[in-house]
Amino acid sequence: MRKRHKRLRKVEKEGNGLTMTWVLLIIAVLLVFIGLIFVFEASSIRALNATGDSFHYLKLQLRWIFFGSIVLGFFSWYNYKNLYFLSIPAMIGVILLLIVVLIPGIGHTAGGARSWINLGFITVQPTEFTKFAIILYLASWFSKKEKSRFLPFVLLLGFLLLLIMLQPDMGTAIMVFSLGIAMYFLGGQDLRYLLALAPVAVIGFAGLIFAAPYRLKRLTAFLNPENDPLGVGFHINQILISVTEGGLFGRGFGASRQKYLFLPEAHTDSIFAIISEELGFVGSFLIITLYFVFLYKLYQLYNSVDDRFGKLLIGGIFTYFGLQIIINLGGMVNIMPLTGVTLPFVSYGGSSMLASCMLLGIAINVARQTKT
Repeated sequence: MRKRHKRLRKVEKEGNGLTMTWVLLIIAVLLVFIGLIFVFEASSIRALNATGDSFHYLKLQLRWIFFGSIVLGFFSWYNYKNLYFLSIPAMIGVILLLIVVLIPGIGHTAGGARSWINLGFITVQPTEFTKFAIILYLASWFSKKEKSRFLPFVLLLGFLLLLIMLQPDMGTAIMVFSLGIAMYFLGGQDLRYLLALAPVAVIGFAGLIFAAPYRLKRLTAFLNPENDPLGVGFHINQILISVTEGGLFGRGFGASRQKYLFLPEAHTDSIFAIISEELGFVGSFLIITLYFVFLYKLYQLYNSVDDRFGKLLIGGIFTYFGLQIIINLGGMVNIMPLTGVTLPFVSYGGSSMLASCMLLGIAINVARQTKT
């Protein structure tokens, strides 16, 4: 009787694992398809002016989707338990990349930050892979019991934030800091140390904002977008125009006015504003629903994983996608400052696409193996 019960439980979990895998994969494919359409829609005018080819960014995004499919396939096939042994090389690799990108002549500057490395045939952004590496490394580290972790944890996190802020990239620094804190919490470490760290972190980020005039201007633009509508408030004002003019059903596909070079970063960080303008509240709501179901499935997976390493990985992946979605969409409706964080699977960007596909591949792998 007991054996029969175990067999039934195993079959039930196998079914859940397969269902989870397909739901995560189908939602990601839908989001990639939607993103591909709107990357072309939002970038065609800019691409035509800059390169003479309105399909320029669409072609680049297709190439990144191809590479993303390969890494997704690899990480969904490669036993995630073996990633434990790759966590240290991954962390060393991203630290080296974060140092290399700072070297003049190697690091490529765009948008005021030296964040890209041009490899000739592709350009990569090491900070996107830092998010992947810190999830992998901390999941590996916190999966084993060990005392006195707080000081090494703070030193590692502080060193990564220092390298990122030297570029400087405040949005990614906030993401990496938040991921680190979330992993520390999920790892069951002593929360008293985190509470002690909170005032230091607040003072540190406030100091970074006041140390750079452009960051302070961004903050004031967030608090009062009407204050300088043609200056620092231009970006957020154009976003709000896009979102509000979409109304309930939108202007219609292809009818965006903001894509005519009014909206900065229309195909990257601000792509959701173009989607809202053309598809309205209804279309935006459907996309947000896809993200909600995606996160809910990751939450269900987190609760069903038995081994500690896999659980921490899924916890980190849930936090990564949740933060990316909330920070990006929060900026689009002006409840959070604009930080340059991309919308997963939808925004244009190769490194972001690769990082998202790698993490999705790991989640699928864990879901497939959650059978015992």
